Amino acid sequence: MRKIFDVDAGRVDIEQIELKGFASSIAEIEWLLLLLVIMYYVSPDAIVLYPDSFVMSMVAFTAFVLSFHYVNAQGQQRRWKLALETWVMILFITWVVWNTGGVDSPLSNLYLLAIIISAITLGKIVTILEIMLIGAVYFFISQIDGIEFTYREFSQLMIYFAPFVLVAYITTLLVADLYAGRSMFKALAETDDMTNLLNKRSFMSLFNQTAEESGKTKDSLSVMMIDADNLKQVNDQFGHQAGDKLITNVANTIVDCMRSSDIICRYGGDEFVVMLPRIGSSRARELGERLCKAVANQSFDSEGRKISTTVSIGLASYPDNVTDVLELLAKADESLYKSKSDGRNRVSEYHASTMVNKTDIA
Repeated sequence: MRKIFDVDAGRVDIEQIELKGFASSIAEIEWLLLLLVIMYYVSPDAIVLYPDSFVMSMVAFTAFVLSFHYVNAQGQQRRWKLALETWVMILFITWVVWNTGGVDSPLSNLYLLAIIISAITLGKIVTILEIMLIGAVYFFISQIDGIEFTYREFSQLMIYFAPFVLVAYITTLLVADLYAGRSMFKALAETDDMTNLLNKRSFMSLFNQTAEESGKTKDSLSVMMIDADNLKQVNDQFGHQAGDKLITNVANTIVDCMRSSDIICRYGGDEFVVMLPRIGSSRARELGERLCKAVANQSFDSEGRKISTTVSIGLASYPDNVTDVLELLAKADESLYKSKSDGRNRVSEYHASTMVNKTDIA
């Protein structure tokens, strides 16, 4: 089950938000296209080859827009739907151009609307294909009008289509720059500055998605909550710069001890969380013990002073000892509290009946 925005879960489907925004803008452009065609039709000097069919095409296009955007307004958006709309727009504009003067139609520039939409939403390759289609349509109309396609006519065709190509090229360049900037800001928004790990918000999105999948497939899923034991003392004794170095040192050790498929997050302050897909309680406990020992055996220098730390770890595993996969974080946090209250520098694993400390690394 996909959700656009879930406040409680902190989950945002960015692609769906983007596609729905595109769909809304395309709808407005389609209404603008229809309005321009109607304005031409009611103008005193309008030349229309088949008036009745012309009106029917406007009615059909209106019905298409209404059904596509408003009958199924709550449905999932897909890029193929946006592509279909651009192709329908090209078909409608072609019929309009043919009825209003052929290659000399004053409405031929309406093709630019479809090209701009394609360049923004569908990318360079699809846009090039649509320009080629429009060129083929223009050639076909010229043949129906009895125009001899000589070198001179070909040159005029190239001049005619030069603005289309230029608009498509510039639009795709601008969109590529916008996407690059968005990707950079997205990475900044989802990453912790100090450790380069995921931040809490981005982790929660991944956790809810993975938890839902595990709940459906019954695959094992474990969560490890990790807390540095003496950050406050290091900050008080050696300063916050040393405390920051302690946090980054612990973060690097976590990365070294975990698998590449594990999802690691700086949950806040000196607390970290690791999601272990397809890992049961036994294997998760082994990883926790290895991490606990690795941190305890390391130290770092800060302005000539040797500083070391330990970590307390809480574990919870689905379905081994947690029946509701969405409660993994809460149960791992309870286990972490157990480790800290029992003296720190140890791994505790959650059990439904009792909270039993598993491993003391001291």
